[in-house]
Amino acid sequence: MAASPEAMQTGEPVPGPIYIYQVPVRIWHWVHALSISTLAITGYFIANPLPSMTGEASDHFVMGTFRMVHFIAAYVFAVGLLVRVYCAIVGNKYSRELMIVPVWRGKWWKRVWHEVKFYAFITRKMTKNPGHNPLAQIFMWAINVVLALFMLCTGFALYSQGTGAGSWPDILFGWVFVIEPSSQAVRMWHLMGMWLM
Repeated sequence: MAASPEAMQTGEPVPGPIYIYQVPVRIWHWVHALSISTLAITGYFIANPLPSMTGEASDHFVMGTFRMVHFIAAYVFAVGLLVRVYCAIVGNKYSRELMIVPVWRGKWWKRVWHEVKFYAFITRKMTKNPGHNPLAQIFMWAINVVLALFMLCTGFALYSQGTGAGSWPDILFGWVFVIEPSSQAVRMWHLMGMWLM
């Protein structure tokens, strides 16, 4: 049986594994990883299409299939992010680590600095962090929240060009083209976000 994270903080040795992340968070993690992988692979081929094939287009709908799989994975990614926000609201304190980074706490910043020193081999002292260490928390928030929202906004803005004016993607994400009117520039920002992610 797994021990609780509270038992670990007493300083006494804890036998066996420690139960930190709840089942919905674990499921989200793997769905999120699979959707990112699918989006990256299909997105790469959308940006760098395969050579044209001879014969009837109806026999070779390869790029259309890539785009369809990309769109499906984008919906899974978006819904997954909404589910993850819900898990952060109703889950345990470790469920909130990804969404709420406690930058207002001085003690937390000391722990961040300690992790920087540890990874730079300046100190050998290792801290015990049930859940993620503060440095990992910063980067996970930057990638899985900030960059994810950027990718959703630019991706659904590009998607709105196919669904047309007045469609829900156009209504919710058309503002992206007010900031950057060039569709090609938005596409390149989206592609750069993929490489960063």
